[in-house]
Amino acid sequence: MTSTPGVRPEITDFYTRSDEASRLNSTATGTLELARTRELRRHLPPAPARVLDVGGGPGTHARWLAEDGYTVHLVDPVPKHVSQAAALDGVTAELGDARHLTAAASTYDVVLLLGPLYHLHDKTDRLSALTEAARVARPGGLIAAAAISRYSPLLDYIATTGITEPAIQDGVRDNLDQGRYAGQRGFTVAYFQTSTELRAEVTEAGLTDPTLYGIEGPGWVAVKAIEKYTDTNLLGTAMYDAALAAARLAEPHPALTDASAHVLAITRT
Repeated sequence: MTSTPGVRPEITDFYTRSDEASRLNSTATGTLELARTRELRRHLPPAPARVLDVGGGPGTHARWLAEDGYTVHLVDPVPKHVSQAAALDGVTAELGDARHLTAAASTYDVVLLLGPLYHLHDKTDRLSALTEAARVARPGGLIAAAAISRYSPLLDYIATTGITEPAIQDGVRDNLDQGRYAGQRGFTVAYFQTSTELRAEVTEAGLTDPTLYGIEGPGWVAVKAIEKYTDTNLLGTAMYDAALAAARLAEPHPALTDASAHVLAITRT
């Protein structure tokens, strides 16, 4: 079984082998990402508006959107994900590429790009994904595009594996300088962005005046470190509640945006 042409095979292989369907439900940091992403609700038009979930994986976000009454169609380049998403109530799914959507112009009220940008190393490809999202969105439609923070590998290594090994330092230094990740440890090839770069690319794609949010906030690193070194799940604890509260408090402060693991741009056509 193969994915859409043009998608790097190591990306398809990684997601075929991994359990993306449970990633946002098995740890406190994953649940923090999910809870904060679900706060998209404040920007969404009323249901049953039409939502196109591009790169939506196994349907983690499509599920809650459908449960909220939205009409959800998901596009993903990984066959395993398409099968998982298509099995969800109220969700349709197809194999596809964010850079070449099959949807007609101006057909969706909301277009989500919560995964594609950080698997596209080349700027031209990221701009293609953004301009495709703009093409299929209705006038005034909402577009939400997520990126992995350029600084998240540095913070993640502090929290989980230490950063004293020279080889790790070299990799992190290269990522900080170039944004490119070769998939050495626990993830696949990816491109990590600063919030400034994300804003510039959204604007270059013709989507003006994006609002940027740090998704997990600055507290995710402490949560991840505690879970790692104590082998404790912090869901439902005061520490998790504090990290969630901190993420919300940090939203209006751009200097804290890049301290999150993910950055979300909200804009309209």
